[in-house]
Amino acid sequence: MAGDALSETRRPVHLGRLLGHAMRRFDERVMHLMAHNVDVPLALSNLAARAQVSAAHIHITRHLAVQGARLTALAQSAGMSKQAMGDLVDQCEAWGLVRREPDSRDARARMVCFTPMGLAWLQAFKEAVAQAEAEFRAEVGDEIATVVSIGLEAYAGATA
Repeated sequence: MAGDALSETRRPVHLGRLLGHAMRRFDERVMHLMAHNVDVPLALSNLAARAQVSAAHIHITRHLAVQGARLTALAQSAGMSKQAMGDLVDQCEAWGLVRREPDSRDARARMVCFTPMGLAWLQAFKEAVAQAEAEFRAEVGDEIATVVSIGLEAYAGATA
């Protein structure tokens, strides 16, 4: 039956689906840890706890260098359009995570930079990622976690 072939319960599990589920689980755990981190400003932890901060907002946390970046470079690094990244930066600016500053190398350009609150958020993010990774290692074992990490780095074309 054609309908059975498309059924969610009969569709075979594939690598892309597993990667998607794993990433959502990992990101949800990171957000939970950040929402309960006493060093995260209360307004931001409340946003995280109410799931107002999405994976898209995490792109800024993952891709914005501590010294800042131009919007175009930030969007390219995150694999997003400049317009979509601009919308995220606007929202993160309203939350007090980032600010736009003049670029010292080009007076026409603007740099997106972390605010002091944004740097606290970044530190909480790093701590949450480290804890989530440690929990992953504890759940699947060090050898499997290492093989998964090496395999994902090779697949993504990342350097260690």
